[in-house]
Amino acid sequence: VGGKKAAMVSCDLVAIPREFVLEAREIISRETGVPGENVIVSATHTHTGPEMGLRLKGVDEKTMKLATGYHKRLPGLIAKSVKDAEAKLTAASISAGVGNVDSVAFVRRFWMQDGTVGWNPGKMNPKIVRPTAEIDPSLPVVLFESPQHNPLALYVNYANHLDTVGGMEFSKDYPYALAKEMSDVFGPNFVTVFTIGTAGNINHIDVQSPTPQKGHGEAARIGTILAGETLETLRHMETLDPKTLKVSSRIVPLDTPKLEKDKAWADGIVARYGTDQAAPFYEQVYAFKTLDVLNQQGKPYEAEVQVITLGDQIAWVALPGEVFVELGEAIKIGSPYPYTIVTELANGLIGYIPNREAYPQGAYEVISTRVAAGSGEKLVDAAIDLLIEQRSH
Repeated sequence: VGGKKAAMVSCDLVAIPREFVLEAREIISRETGVPGENVIVSATHTHTGPEMGLRLKGVDEKTMKLATGYHKRLPGLIAKSVKDAEAKLTAASISAGVGNVDSVAFVRRFWMQDGTVGWNPGKMNPKIVRPTAEIDPSLPVVLFESPQHNPLALYVNYANHLDTVGGMEFSKDYPYALAKEMSDVFGPNFVTVFTIGTAGNINHIDVQSPTPQKGHGEAARIGTILAGETLETLRHMETLDPKTLKVSSRIVPLDTPKLEKDKAWADGIVARYGTDQAAPFYEQVYAFKTLDVLNQQGKPYEAEVQVITLGDQIAWVALPGEVFVELGEAIKIGSPYPYTIVTELANGLIGYIPNREAYPQGAYEVISTRVAAGSGEKLVDAAIDLLIEQRSH
């Protein structure tokens, strides 16, 4: 737009560590006409993608070689996707709309009868009282068309975990079915880009239904429902006429939480990880968290909040980590843009980022989080500041 370029790259990965993003941006700056700082790199959060943990404990030599080899190639692959897209750059019109899907995403934290908060407490559990939050049912859809009104590409965002398939084989999870349906309608060369909304406390499990929800069939069901609503939304799109492209970002320091255990305890738990003497799950979670927080040596985590806007109508907000749905909703409410799309797991990985209210409730995400209470609200404030700055200049 106006000679300015930006890119959004969505990777079929569970997460994208910060170092890979920075390296990819360096290559992009060097080899394309897109400034690296104008690139959002996000992960869809599929749980059946390549292993991205830099820890990779207990795997055999062949697996380690495969994983580390992929890690070395990944920044170049991300950069190549931007380079290839730039080579195919063409004039296009843009339109936007927002669908609504409230049948496939569910809050996974619940108030229980004993007053505690349970995480994934199981289907038909009689001790469940109510969920601790509400889902974000919105399905933002952005369509790019040629001057002859031929559909070129589609951007879709939805807040729901990608953990339906399971197993040890590669799968894009439910976005595969979404993209396949779009290609069936618009042709094999049509591009569908999916990003995940703020779904740190949202998944696909309906605890009020006894029906099993696992496997490729479940992924296809969810993706097909999203595809149907996408196609319906495309019938009622608003044509945008952006005259400007703006990009800005801010590094937000996030303090680490106070720890209740020490390194010796954590080392002992981690040493038994993956063995038949492994500690209970929550102890394992807290042990890995303890080591990560201690590794910071008192320094805050650096979280990048990035905003891309087109004109005064549409904005993309990129946040690192697995962000609670309430925080994404707060950004949308505070945004001056009619269409505001919030993507998590972008430009780095900081683990779970609950809202302040969740911390005293405990449960998995709070036990796991590497950042102190109030961190999520800091990201919200930074995002809204950037949105207002871009809208007013």
